[in-house]
Amino acid sequence: MAENEKLEAKTAEKKPAKKDKPSLGSKIGKFWREYRSELKKVVWATRESTIKNTLLVAVAVIIVGACIGLLDFAFSNGILALGKLVG
Repeated sequence: MAENEKLEAKTAEKKPAKKDKPSLGSKIGKFWREYRSELKKVVWATRESTIKNTLLVAVAVIIVGACIGLLDFAFSNGILALGKLVG
């Protein structure tokens, strides 16, 4: 009987009091404040660097697209030529 009272006392002591949760509005406000703070720390690329990198990517895409197009054309003509030989 005394053991039951001790167990009940221990379980009652372990439960901390509930804390008040912050409201949704304060959570959203905190998010935006932290968001702006982090954006101020970002080191943005210069305009010239951005333009140079954009042009480099555009040229690379055009070259790779042309290579894929040429390979597709060559393989499709090769398959057609093989089809004419067999059939």
